[in-house]
Amino acid sequence: AAAAKAPVKKNPKVANVSVQLEMKALWDEFNQLGTEMIVTKAGRRMFPTFQVKIFGMDPMADYMLLMDFVPVDDKRYRQGAFPSRRYAFHSSSWLVAGKADPATPGRVHYHPDSPAKGAQWMKQIVSFDKLKLTNNLLDDNGHIILNSMHRYQPRFHVVYVDPRKDSEKYAEENFKTFVFEETRFTAVTAYQNHRITQLKIASNPFAKGFRDCDPEDWPRNHRPGPLPLMSAFARSRNPVSSPAHQNGTEKDAAESRREFEREAGGTTLHQAEAAHQQLMSRVLSPALPGGGGGL
Repeated sequence: AAAAKAPVKKNPKVANVSVQLEMKALWDEFNQLGTEMIVTKAGRRMFPTFQVKIFGMDPMADYMLLMDFVPVDDKRYRQGAFPSRRYAFHSSSWLVAGKADPATPGRVHYHPDSPAKGAQWMKQIVSFDKLKLTNNLLDDNGHIILNSMHRYQPRFHVVYVDPRKDSEKYAEENFKTFVFEETRFTAVTAYQNHRITQLKIASNPFAKGFRDCDPEDWPRNHRPGPLPLMSAFARSRNPVSSPAHQNGTEKDAAESRREFEREAGGTTLHQAEAAHQQLMSRVLSPALPGGGGGL
């Protein structure tokens, strides 16, 4: 039998690097429920945001940070009550429908500060809050393309920028990959598990208006009702009641608020009557159809 390939010995510049996942308790809470992430044609940011604290870099060396997303399995999912659909959340679990759809174009997302010195990366929490997920196979904005109703594992990569002219010879030695299983998720176009909806509203910093209403007053489908949504829409435009993003600009914070409003609105409209849909779409989607922006 052929001998197993020996593991690649990593460059000391990356061998000692370690990474700590931020907001781990929140990720664990979502993971226990079965994390879902919204994908849209225009691209949607992740929540929770993938954030890490990095240790062990050479402070004076240059590094690039990037992420990619790989399928957890070769399956797609369906709803038990609707066999014709390719996915489903049923009794707190997903049901397998069959083989996965053809793989989407493999893409990576580079942190916009790359490359940077190790000292810069290590001095603060690194946030991938610009990363967006899309189900548009023809996306030209550089967003991560995923198949909806499939499960994915985010991967985080630290790449040492080797100054040697023949650095391509050492490519396998110059990077280190980190995988946090608690960050895996199912890509969806609308939330399937009402507990995920509730937890996202409870923990999203841009959801204060939604938290102001009593969950006991929500409709039986466990989604925020039209009136709380409309009042939340008005409150969310009050800068006093909508906290700015700690690691971003006011523009980023405003866009995140708009995305959250569209997301929560879309979840409600999924269950609403036709007349309500027309009214709420005008109230909750003031931006151009699709919204969002490029990286």
